[in-house]
Amino acid sequence: MTKVKVFAGACGFTSVIQVQSVGQTTVKVRIISACTMLRSMDKAIDELDWKKGIFNKIPESVIYRLAGEHIKHTDCPVPCAIIKAIQVEIGAEVPKDVKIQIQKFNT
Repeated sequence: MTKVKVFAGACGFTSVIQVQSVGQTTVKVRIISACTMLRSMDKAIDELDWKKGIFNKIPESVIYRLAGEHIKHTDCPVPCAIIKAIQVEIGAEVPKDVKIQIQKFNT
């Protein structure tokens, strides 16, 4: 199983994504979060065939399509984290942290 923890930022929610291989091309995805939108998305995801619509272009990705149906904030980092977790679980990527660092300067 692969587990990813997301500290989303301004919303204050921390979410945990768990991905478990359950077949040759199937993974079970679980989103654990206090965010009601992500809990709604969790109910819609369940098991996915990672060869069908996961790693396509963003408008064709089943993860981003579901995010569009359940999450109203386009800046939510969780959909990307789900894809990263799937990549690690199936051995297509190494478990390496992703970081977004934001700085604001007054000019």
